[in-house]
Amino acid sequence: MSERRTTPGRWSARLSGRGETVVIVLVSVLATAATMFWSFQAKLRCGGAPFDALGRSDNWPTGDPDAVVPCYSDLMYLWLGRDINTHVFPYIHGGITSDGTLFGGVVEYPVLSGVLMFVGAVGADTDTEFFTQSALLLAPFGFAITVLLASMVRWWALLWAATPPLVLYSFHNWELPVVATAVGAVAVMAWGASDHPVTRRRRLPLRTSAVIAAVLLAIGFCLKLYPGIFVLPLAAYVLTRGAGGARMVERRRDARGGLDWTGAGWVAGAAVVTVVAIQLPFMVLGFDGWKAALSFQSRRRADVDTNSIWYWGLRYLTGTGDTYQSLVSVLSPLLILTSFGVAMYLGWRRFDRVGTFPWIGVSGAMLAGFMLFHKVHSPQYTLWILPFFVLMKVRWSVILTYLLTDLALDLTIFRLFPIRDAGDPLPWWIVTGVAGSVWVHAALLAYLIVTLPRTPLREPLASRVAARVHAAADRESADAPRHPPRNAMAKGSS
Repeated sequence: MSERRTTPGRWSARLSGRGETVVIVLVSVLATAATMFWSFQAKLRCGGAPFDALGRSDNWPTGDPDAVVPCYSDLMYLWLGRDINTHVFPYIHGGITSDGTLFGGVVEYPVLSGVLMFVGAVGADTDTEFFTQSALLLAPFGFAITVLLASMVRWWALLWAATPPLVLYSFHNWELPVVATAVGAVAVMAWGASDHPVTRRRRLPLRTSAVIAAVLLAIGFCLKLYPGIFVLPLAAYVLTRGAGGARMVERRRDARGGLDWTGAGWVAGAAVVTVVAIQLPFMVLGFDGWKAALSFQSRRRADVDTNSIWYWGLRYLTGTGDTYQSLVSVLSPLLILTSFGVAMYLGWRRFDRVGTFPWIGVSGAMLAGFMLFHKVHSPQYTLWILPFFVLMKVRWSVILTYLLTDLALDLTIFRLFPIRDAGDPLPWWIVTGVAGSVWVHAALLAYLIVTLPRTPLREPLASRVAARVHAAADRESADAPRHPPRNAMAKGSS
């Protein structure tokens, strides 16, 4: 009888929760539609008739110089110079010249981004058509990110859907697909950790969830590289047996070796196999073109276009000659790897304290290190770090400062380029806006490297993880022997 009386209440609560979730998702999706439409309209001002013989709009690159949001977009810029306008399939027939110029359809991004660009150009004859088709191709990924974030942190998804970065960068470059893979990996891990409504057991085994997530991160690596670095903390999470893993590691130390090296190996192996499966056809069919994309990035100079701490810091000490570029080539990867090591170390310390390796926080810290020390820090990279502001309890002062500074950078750097190209002197407020924004971001990224590994997750994502801790503790108590093992008694007597 009691079971019958409680069942309707349970179902009512469940339906009520689903109704609220539907409202949250709907509002977040509508906000995403509004911000992305604003972004589309702002960027479209750089295109439009008349066009030259190559399909380049006469409005390029400034569009409306009085517009609040600069119209610049890489989607239009790359219409020329990478054979996108000639509809050459990327990488297969191309390469790079001695002076660093790409040809034959090669673009400076990993292979899947190149394929997306090719698809976006199908049937297009002008930069504006290419932009419009690419925007239509990218938009579903923006909506998918919103839905995933809303499912994990509810109203906090509006921090992604209704803030300036989505207006500024939705259709600035091909970022939305790669962000979707990173957020998707977190969502898979969260869903797999949740309880099945009938069995009340974990929906997916930890290893299974992590392997699927690793595949998504590997796909992201083949789009824009950075999600690939998240495989390491994800493997560490599996190695330490997930949420509340310290208890299980200790319990299994004698019988099974404690740490789950097999599971961690499966995670790393799944990522490697996925990357090889995607990259291998391009390597076989056009190795020179495939290699050219890597060569371009390695040979890229840290100049005003890259918005890095190197140009706005180190060059004042060394100038912009060969010494400067050589130092950047050495210091940048060295400091990036160092930041990765710091993030993993802080994550392991956190594991020792709370019993769970904070793979999401460590991933965010590693990303912050990559963004801080890489010789290229494009403004649209804000879309990379923004989901971590949504998923984690980052201080509001940090979030607000970062977003306001990002807005200042966008409003100045894309006014700097046309003035520089025209050979005119740069106004002080533009130089101050760009340099100041770069260094404020640098300080905040350094802060994130050391704080994200210990920053809690937002609800209900945090509760899903905590539920696994409690469940593990309950199982441990249920499975515990009535009498302590003999070796434990011996240790206690000593």
